Amino acid sequence: MPRTNRRTVLQGIGLGGAASLAGCASETAPSATDTTMQQQTTTKTTTDRVAADPTDIPDPIDRSEPKTVSRTLRAEEVTAEIEDGVTFDYMTYDGQIPGPMIRVRRGDTVDLTFENPEENTMPHNVDFHACYGPGGGADATTVPPGESARLRFKATYPGAFIYHCAVPNMDTHISAGMFGIILVEPEDGLPEVDHEFYVGQHELYTDKRAGESGHHAFDTEAMRREEPSYVLMNGEKYALTPDGRGPMTVETGDTARVYFVTGGPNLTSSFHPIGNVWKELYPKGSLTSRTQKYIETTPVRPGTATVATMDFPVPGGVKLVDHSLTRVARKGCMAVIAAEGEEKPDVFDPEPDQ
Repeated sequence: MPRTNRRTVLQGIGLGGAASLAGCASETAPSATDTTMQQQTTTKTTTDRVAADPTDIPDPIDRSEPKTVSRTLRAEEVTAEIEDGVTFDYMTYDGQIPGPMIRVRRGDTVDLTFENPEENTMPHNVDFHACYGPGGGADATTVPPGESARLRFKATYPGAFIYHCAVPNMDTHISAGMFGIILVEPEDGLPEVDHEFYVGQHELYTDKRAGESGHHAFDTEAMRREEPSYVLMNGEKYALTPDGRGPMTVETGDTARVYFVTGGPNLTSSFHPIGNVWKELYPKGSLTSRTQKYIETTPVRPGTATVATMDFPVPGGVKLVDHSLTRVARKGCMAVIAAEGEEKPDVFDPEPDQ
């Protein structure tokens, strides 16, 4: 559909004018999108998993010249379990939370195709915090179900940046799962590590308490009060743990880099590795500022990514948590990196001889 006609369609369903052009701005009154979310009562899952594989990351960039990087993102509205016996209608990029990591080099041109399949019920778009341009590309990519759009932008500044849906009811769409990271590597790249992991935090506002069985509908009033039922990493309760989809794994002596993004839409994460420390932290996702060393906990605000490295001198599980600990104990916010290898009692001895 030509852009002029597409915009006319969007105006006809209430998404034209300044609100749809704003990118990081939204209406405050309930809309058709809110009503649709609250009326959905689907109980059958349409996908077995929304939790992104934390190891599914593009390889580090080893070239010295910029290029055009073509990517396609697809908006997918799916029903899945938050935890056993509890279903929810998610909104995602490519059926996963967080959306796929996009990895480019400073100076590259991103050639994006954004698809909104006809089976969806709502308009969607993408706002890239790595993009100079109106709404970070949100206006150019806003399409109703059954349409697609194409956007090109140059990645002129390095760092780890969020991308997210930015329709007028963006808080609903982000909460339901529409956010991810675009990583713009510096020209010289990043230091080599043994592993890279990708984790995203967000909160779900539902009409039932956490753990109550059945289908949970989106609760706009709970979101207005900023009182979520769940606070999640990668879209599901304790998704990346031994009791969930399984932990991330390393060997003792390995190094790992964690890419972490807070979709929000409202809560700041106090990101902390229990039993470890951020050996080197790139504050606020900046890859050119001076790094910080041996940081216990770092705030990652909504709409922000961070990058941190760690090593694993002893075996055991390292729990990645939001240190607002009620979110861990009662709302599902935890992931685990399991380090395997020989004990090192000179570093940690859980049973010293008496």
